[in-house]
Amino acid sequence: MRFSSGKDFQNWPHKAVTVFGMSGVGKTTFAQLLQEHHWFHYSVDYRIGTKYMDEHIADNYKREAMKNPFLRDLLRSDSIYIRSNITFDNLAPLSTYLGKPGNPAKGGIPFAEYKRRQAEHREAEIRSLQDVPDFIRRAREVYQYEHFICDSGGSLCEVVDPDDANDPVVKTLAANTLLLYIEGTPEHTAMLVDRFRKYPKPMYYQPAFLDAKWAEYKDLNKIRNDDDVDPNGFAVWGFEQLLHHRIPLYAKIAKNFGYMVRMRDVPTVTSDEDFVRLISRTIDQK
Repeated sequence: MRFSSGKDFQNWPHKAVTVFGMSGVGKTTFAQLLQEHHWFHYSVDYRIGTKYMDEHIADNYKREAMKNPFLRDLLRSDSIYIRSNITFDNLAPLSTYLGKPGNPAKGGIPFAEYKRRQAEHREAEIRSLQDVPDFIRRAREVYQYEHFICDSGGSLCEVVDPDDANDPVVKTLAANTLLLYIEGTPEHTAMLVDRFRKYPKPMYYQPAFLDAKWAEYKDLNKIRNDDDVDPNGFAVWGFEQLLHHRIPLYAKIAKNFGYMVRMRDVPTVTSDEDFVRLISRTIDQK
């Protein structure tokens, strides 16, 4: 959604904004702040984990439980149930389910299984993003929120074509929300890589990009068999590759369909009025 002036955005009676960008740039900071000022906070990652991936995650727990005779008998007699406890602040069940490809002895999963779970996540993310218009309506009609902020996942740019106005997800978001990219800094990117080295976690990759980087990693390390890949080794190397892959995609989405603010702007926003003014200035400067 584009505006002819910042004033037009200020006068929009039911504001709806989708924030996107790398992990840690301030998407959730904005969303949590605005929630305190009576904006509806829609977390795409939470929707993925609790709606579209919930059964996949629970079934994975059950497969592990079935390996234990005691738990197996209880499960099969419906004496116990197993489910994940995802919250806005704890998405560990979703990350754990996605896993890391490589050596099973080091906690990895087969590459084919990894790709299958990646495909499930892609479908779940697309569907969660396409749910935005319905949640805008529900936020206003059911919960009586006037304004709406969509806290998108870092992989938004991986499930859309940033050059295609008719891409289903782009079309849905651009028709119903203002798309706002929060641009990080080189220092922030370096910090993310350093943090990931200490605490590697699962990520989502475009299928073609994943295939190419998996082959490249094995070639660089002279590895022939998938099961010989160190899961954390690939995760750390792949994460850095993924960051550099995503930055231009984010920028294209903002250029073609939305607006961009910088990470350094985030701490200056301490109220919903500050947020609206920041976007209004950005519109006027574009």
